[in-house]
Amino acid sequence: MSQLIKFYGFVEHLAEKRHDLGADTLKAMLTDVLPSRAAIAKGSITEIAAGNGYTAGGVTLTRNGSAQTVGLYSLSVSDFSFTASGGSIGPLVIYNNTATGYELIGYIDKGIEATIASGQTMTVTVPTNLLQIQ
Repeated sequence: MSQLIKFYGFVEHLAEKRHDLGADTLKAMLTDVLPSRAAIAKGSITEIAAGNGYTAGGVTLTRNGSAQTVGLYSLSVSDFSFTASGGSIGPLVIYNNTATGYELIGYIDKGIEATIASGQTMTVTVPTNLLQIQ
């Protein structure tokens, strides 16, 4: 199963109130370059070009839940998909589209680059809890 790998700056940005994970618009964009965990903002990530079924900026994530129970915060989002007309797919980068600098949260790396043929759909199965903070 895939898991979210946090960018190093995410924790600082969370502490400095740049993220409201219960309300901000979160997005997933595609890249074909494994990002550095030291990256801070969306502009420092190489996004794949729009086209071949991909829209620049990625897809908006649908939040299923955002809650704290006995000191453990969990963020849950729905699975999502891309329907391709050909092209390469790599790591998925999750970022905050509401934050001023489009700050990064983390990425999901499948470990391989995949090519999706025209008309095929790639469904991204998100872990039950995309993010947990204790």
